Amino acid sequence: MTKDCTPTPLSINDLQAMKQRGEKISCLTAYDASFSALINKAEIDVILVGDSLGMVIQGHPTTLPVSIGDMIYHARCVNQPNQRVFVIADLPFMSYSTPIIAAENAAKLIQQGGAQMVKLEGARVETVRFLVDQGIPVCGHLGLLPQLINQLGSYQVQGKTPADAERILTEAHQLEDAGATLLILECVPATLAKEISAQLSIPVIGIGAGVHCDGQVLVLYDMLNISITKRPRFSKNFMQGSLSIEAAISAYHQAVKQALFPSIEHSF
Repeated sequence: MTKDCTPTPLSINDLQAMKQRGEKISCLTAYDASFSALINKAEIDVILVGDSLGMVIQGHPTTLPVSIGDMIYHARCVNQPNQRVFVIADLPFMSYSTPIIAAENAAKLIQQGGAQMVKLEGARVETVRFLVDQGIPVCGHLGLLPQLINQLGSYQVQGKTPADAERILTEAHQLEDAGATLLILECVPATLAKEISAQLSIPVIGIGAGVHCDGQVLVLYDMLNISITKRPRFSKNFMQGSLSIEAAISAYHQAVKQALFPSIEHSF
C-alpha cells in the first residue's frame, strides 16, 4: 500500500500559528489554474481570489463591475490545481448589502468556488458576526476600500490624520470581536499598521501598509509587471532580476518571509 503524499491544505489555524511564532505570511492574488499551480510550487501561503480581476483580467477601470458569478468561476479555476495554499475569495460590490445576502453569496463562494474564507470590505460588523454564526470564516478589509472608489474619488492612503487612524484601529478591534479571523490593511501608514498588527490577536496582512504586518499580499499582475495599469508605488517588479515567472514568485515569497519586502520605498 502506498502512502498518500498529497499535501494538507493550510488552515486558518496554521496562519494563526505563524503569527504567534513571528513567521511572515506570504499571499498573492490569483485568478486561474496556471498561476495557482506556480504559486503552489513556490509554497506561497495564501491565494486571494480578488475582485481586482475586474481590472487586471477584465480590463475595467474599477472593481465594481465584478459579479458573484465571476468570483465563483475564478475561485473554482484557482482551486483546480491547488494542494496546499489557503484560499480566500472576495465578496464583490453589493454582494453583501445585508447579512442574509452576504451569507447566500458567501455560501456560493465556498460550496461552488471552493474558497476556505470570504473577504469583505469595511467595518460591516453585524454582517461579519452573522456570517461567523453560520460557520463562514471571514477576512476583514480596512484602509483603502476599492469598492468605495466612487465615494473616495481616487485611490489614496487612508488613516493619515489622528482621527482617521483611531477610527481604523477601532474598526479593526470591532471586526476581530465580531469573529473575523484575518484582516487585510490596504494603503495605510506603516506606523498605524504596526500598531494594529501588535494589538490584534488575528493575523494582519498588509498591502501598502509597511513591513510590520504579519504578512503581505500583492496583486500578482503588478508584481510581475504585466498589469495594464500603472504599477502602484507599494508594489515591486519581482520579474526584474528573475529568469522566469516561477522564480519571481519565489523571490517574492522569500522577500516576505525574510521581512525584506516591503521596504521604506514601498511604504507610506
